[in-house]
Amino acid sequence: MSSHRLKTGGLIDRSKPLSFTFDGKVMQGFEGDSLASALLANGQQLVGRSFKYHRPRGILTAGAAEPNALMTIGSGGRTEPNTRATMQELYAGLDAKSQNRWPSLDFDVGALTGLLSPFLGAGFYYKTFMWPGAFWEKIYEPFIRKAAGLGKASHEADPDVYDKCWAHCDLLVIGAGAAGLAAALASGRAGARVIIVDEHSVAGGGLLSETATIDGKSAPDFAAQHVAELEALPNVTVLTRTTAFGWYDGNVFGAVERVQKHMPDPKAHVPVERLWRIVAKRALLATGAEERPLVFGGNDIPGVMMAGAMRSYLNRYAVSPGRSATIFTTNDNGYALARDLEARDVTLSAIIDSREQGDPDYRGNARVIKGAVVSNAKGGKALSAIEIIYANGRTESLNTDALAMSGGFSPVIHLACHRGGKPIWSEDNAAFLAPTNLSGIELTGAVSAVNGIAACLRDGARKGAALAENLGFAATPPIFGMVENDIEARPAKALWSIPGIKAKAFVDYQNDVHRKDLGLAVSEGYDHVELTKRYTTNGMATDQGKLSNVNAIGLLAEARGVSPADVGTTTFRPFYTPVSFGALTGAYCGHYFQPVRKSPLHGWSEKNGAIFVETGLWYRSSWFPRKGESNWRESVDREVLNVRKNAGLCDVSMLGKIEICGKDAAEFLNRVYCNAFLKLPIGKARYGLMLREDGIIYDDGTTSRLEENRFFMTTTTAYAAGVMNHLEFCAQAIWPDLDVRLASVTDQWAQMAIAGPKARTILQRIVDEDISDEAFPFLAAKEVSLFGSQLHGRLFRISFSGELGYELAVPAGYGESVADALMEAGKPENIMPYGVEALGVLRIEKGHVTHNELNGTVVPADLGFAKMVSVTKTDFIGRRMLEREGLSATDRPSLVGVVPLDPNQSFRTGSHILTKDAAATLENDQGYVTSSGFSPHLGSTIGLALVKNGPERHGEEVMVWNGLRNEFTAGRLCHPVFFDPQNEKLHV
Repeated sequence: MSSHRLKTGGLIDRSKPLSFTFDGKVMQGFEGDSLASALLANGQQLVGRSFKYHRPRGILTAGAAEPNALMTIGSGGRTEPNTRATMQELYAGLDAKSQNRWPSLDFDVGALTGLLSPFLGAGFYYKTFMWPGAFWEKIYEPFIRKAAGLGKASHEADPDVYDKCWAHCDLLVIGAGAAGLAAALASGRAGARVIIVDEHSVAGGGLLSETATIDGKSAPDFAAQHVAELEALPNVTVLTRTTAFGWYDGNVFGAVERVQKHMPDPKAHVPVERLWRIVAKRALLATGAEERPLVFGGNDIPGVMMAGAMRSYLNRYAVSPGRSATIFTTNDNGYALARDLEARDVTLSAIIDSREQGDPDYRGNARVIKGAVVSNAKGGKALSAIEIIYANGRTESLNTDALAMSGGFSPVIHLACHRGGKPIWSEDNAAFLAPTNLSGIELTGAVSAVNGIAACLRDGARKGAALAENLGFAATPPIFGMVENDIEARPAKALWSIPGIKAKAFVDYQNDVHRKDLGLAVSEGYDHVELTKRYTTNGMATDQGKLSNVNAIGLLAEARGVSPADVGTTTFRPFYTPVSFGALTGAYCGHYFQPVRKSPLHGWSEKNGAIFVETGLWYRSSWFPRKGESNWRESVDREVLNVRKNAGLCDVSMLGKIEICGKDAAEFLNRVYCNAFLKLPIGKARYGLMLREDGIIYDDGTTSRLEENRFFMTTTTAYAAGVMNHLEFCAQAIWPDLDVRLASVTDQWAQMAIAGPKARTILQRIVDEDISDEAFPFLAAKEVSLFGSQLHGRLFRISFSGELGYELAVPAGYGESVADALMEAGKPENIMPYGVEALGVLRIEKGHVTHNELNGTVVPADLGFAKMVSVTKTDFIGRRMLEREGLSATDRPSLVGVVPLDPNQSFRTGSHILTKDAAATLENDQGYVTSSGFSPHLGSTIGLALVKNGPERHGEEVMVWNGLRNEFTAGRLCHPVFFDPQNEKLHV
């Protein structure tokens, strides 16, 4: 045991002890502890094993960049692997387990891979698993899959709930340290709507670990006072435990709030995590700077820690890092730790300062060794000693059990680079700074290379007030009192390479990338920063290189003899830290995985006993069983026969509906359809085919001209959204000069099909206008009044069933009552509801196509629509590509009908068509059945199929083969229209 709890101090509540377990061992902590601080307080310095070499690893940081202390928290459905102990709040009963070790953390067999490390350098994956080829599936892949990953996810369902929400604000402040709090105060006091987020459990940032005083108050008390003021302002929202993980277009920020991750028993019906989408007029980044490690031999041994982290554990959590500490620094911040250690009576053996001239006005008792470096750390599962190299080459060994390192600071600029901006290397600051000319976001405090508490407070106050003024609020920068014991660390020259290294010097702790790996990548030609990343896996772990990337860039620059500015950085992308699938999913899981979309006639269908089927998001009435019917086929047969004999009513509200207006609307439609629409008369509907750029049919439907510059388009249900997007793209990107406006009105109209020989008689009882054949012929379309002008709707004389048919559209809120009225009006004619199963049979009987046939491979000629393709229009989408030879080949699969030779036999959709005596192989495949159903009129199964040379093979006997079920049915190809081929019923 080396690290331990101090008897006094810290921000923990010693009156509230908490018991928890680590790898089954019971330990004690206090309220206010993180899991990491509690482990250190219990002397547990070994907390994990590295990914590749299974080396012992200890806690390195005190925040989100932690690469080593990854734990599995919880059990059952609440198991959460790869949890950073530095970010996990301690709670009573917390159960933590170390990862990536077997059989135990203390004795890990995987550590034997360290003996093979000379053969496991960068790129060994690519060199090793290439040969022999037969080993891949039998040896390599199973081994890699077993070794992959760190923690293990649970197979049990997560019992907790998650949430998503939107928020809007004038100013979003990201980070609640000195600069962030000052900015929020300046804008909040001015009346701006402010949201301030911070990833830690308590707002205050670095102030919580400082020993400075501000206006006579300790830094933590100063932070608490001003956080309380912000929380009291009605226009300010303070979100702790909330990480802003991404910056997106429109100044939208993604953030995830850990609502109950710190609670032993999460409350039911309260989310454990909440995903925020925050729309900010302006944003201010106050994310601070991340301290950089130093790359020396053995820098991963437990007991080696970042200097800033050691200050946090010492001052905030009252945890001593060891019995005898040492500091290795390149800048003045190491001396702040020295003062704090000595103030808490922790023995400080030495301060090794790589600078010859560093003079931070240190008056402590520790030996200061200037111009020297730590070349190697020694120890196995705990640090025991370090090796020092002086400027003159002399070496010294020093016993120590805790080593703090500080290699400078890297501003946390990730969010500022999420929208494509590239960081800029600053030689003066030895760091990458945020891109310039950012829009919608500004930076303050340490993230913008401002040093010291007083300077950060001034900078935050000034920028917060300026942003509030810019937003129209009268603001004055707040003035804070004197800061005593402030630390204004001057930027120091970066130290990339350290001489005398004997052991592995790690750059990326989590992926076990060490200094020699980077040198190897350069020597083998992978010296571009993006190639190096992928060749070595540096920066590809769960921490995404927060600690390693800048050091790797510096080492690459030295190896190439250039500046870090010439090397550049890899691409910054969301997420800043890992986000759980639960948070991203929100409430949309289980029954709520996707929204249920119900048509305006859903209630009417329910009243009539419908059985529903999910078609995409829609619930559609499939059939309407009646008493005495034993199976669905009886119901469907009855519905089909009744439509052909009397009349039926079907809900078709799910069709996509798009209003198209503007003086160029007709020209626009003429370009998106392959058939002519420019001269479509007012009051008429027309069936249209929409092609893709490659000439393949994209969608079909009818478009009606209601006024000179007003059209109403219907699309297939499946492609409603896609067609709308396609039309918007055409209007905005291809032909922006056309005066055309589009609006999706699918949800605004309830639409019902009334079909059958008695449809007109029934419909005329509620429609005020004359709808006789003379007054309202086939393909007529107009607005009509209903029920003595009590309601207005749109009536279209179109039919998908092949019968005399109409589609009536009424405002969605009136859909159910109008359907009820039609059913009442049609009682003398025995009108019945029918569902999509019956509609499918009716349309197959008529040879009408759906997306079963419009399968993404067919052109108009394949379906018998060659004459619909205009030869007079100068252009339309798909015209040029439609002229390709392959799309007019005579042997293309084309639409035919198919029936079984024996009416008592049947076949299934998807079955393949073979010539009569051919073997059942795909080489002999002639096409396949696209749609099928039982026709009660023909007393047989019928189907539509796409078959090679289809129109020339009517009457040919074939074999219909279902390879999945090993079914063979003798059949005959025929014309695809089985019912009323002369279309007499449509024109009654």
